[in-house]
Amino acid sequence: MTSQIKSNDNTKINPKTSYREPILKFDFPGVRIGIGEYEEGPTGCTVFHFKKRVKMVSDIRGGAPGVVGAHLNQVDTVTFAGGSLLGYEAITGVNAEVLQANDYKLDWESVPLGAGAIIWDFPGRTNTVYPDKALGRAALRSAKENVFPLGNQGAGKSATVGKFLDFSYHEPGGQGGAFAQFGEVKILVFTVVNALGSLYNRKGEIVRGHFNQKEGTRIDVSEAIKTWARYKDQTQKGNTTLTLAITNQKFPSRYEFQQVSRQIHVSMARAIQPFHHLDDGDVFLLASTEEVFDKQLTSGAFGVLAGELAWDAILTCFE
Repeated sequence: MTSQIKSNDNTKINPKTSYREPILKFDFPGVRIGIGEYEEGPTGCTVFHFKKRVKMVSDIRGGAPGVVGAHLNQVDTVTFAGGSLLGYEAITGVNAEVLQANDYKLDWESVPLGAGAIIWDFPGRTNTVYPDKALGRAALRSAKENVFPLGNQGAGKSATVGKFLDFSYHEPGGQGGAFAQFGEVKILVFTVVNALGSLYNRKGEIVRGHFNQKEGTRIDVSEAIKTWARYKDQTQKGNTTLTLAITNQKFPSRYEFQQVSRQIHVSMARAIQPFHHLDDGDVFLLASTEEVFDKQLTSGAFGVLAGELAWDAILTCFE
């Protein structure tokens, strides 16, 4: 019996690695970014490749994360993908491509170290096309320096936000990015926003999600839930925000490095509400090339600056 549901095994799918405006331009040599998409989904992945291995820590929150390699102290690549757990295949594809680039050597220093995380991007779709090994490899092969596609591209292809009260109030999410330099210290933040909650600007206004199309207004969850909570199940499965922050700043200790990652991740709750919900699977990765050490920039101050950039990145995820 042949399934009527279209998926990778029974559908002709064509990897797309080109991107369009809007894009973020930045200055951080040694960081290459590529995307891969299947329009047949639509779904996609975003790959970050480092010229030299970088130090990494992770902070995992929410009740339903999907992440691999979070325990790694160093990585060659980070891959974000749609497709829920099936999207792990894109991560293995990236590792396979790195192996090929290393001439298939498998000595201790050459084993591909790839971390990654996935989002659930199936709501509203009638198929189960997902980012597979071929798409992950294609995305890495197309990677370029100093550009990052924004909006409904790459892993953010079918991301949605603002679904806490009901999926009918959702709006497209996507992937966002921000960059800043403070003296010699560079900070990049990339995020794929597929959140249960709404997105807020710095004035405290809802700018994305929980949109009532009939009335043309946005719903404040904190107010609506006071009357809805007793009568309506707010559970909407399949939500995740994936974030990667990259810096060239070296931290005095791994403990401080880890604590800064927590500080930045928690700060994102100012822009996404609710955040780290039982039905979210939020993943935050902090990577450092350790090229500079600014003694005047304390770890706490770094966390504040990076937290503001994370907010900026969130606000660029939709078009």
